[in-house]
Amino acid sequence: MVSLLLAIIYLAFISLGLPDSLLGSAWPVMRLELGAPISYAGLVSMIISAGTIVSSLASSRVIRRLGPGLTTAVSVGMTAAALFGFSI
Repeated sequence: MVSLLLAIIYLAFISLGLPDSLLGSAWPVMRLELGAPISYAGLVSMIISAGTIVSSLASSRVIRRLGPGLTTAVSVGMTAAALFGFSI
């Protein structure tokens, strides 16, 4: 059980950093598809940072309400959905 929890924690930690680093490598291709200038990457990065701040401020309430296990599972699921959105 402890090993499973440790694996989930490692996956959650890795998944937190993926979207930020993905923007730098995906934006040059994404901007061509969207017809957006390269400078919009800064705006997208600011939106990601604002989302990180909001989620950090709300995390204690969410953990109290859902518990740490469900919160981690939902977080990983939302990150997977975001990565799927990037891939489309």
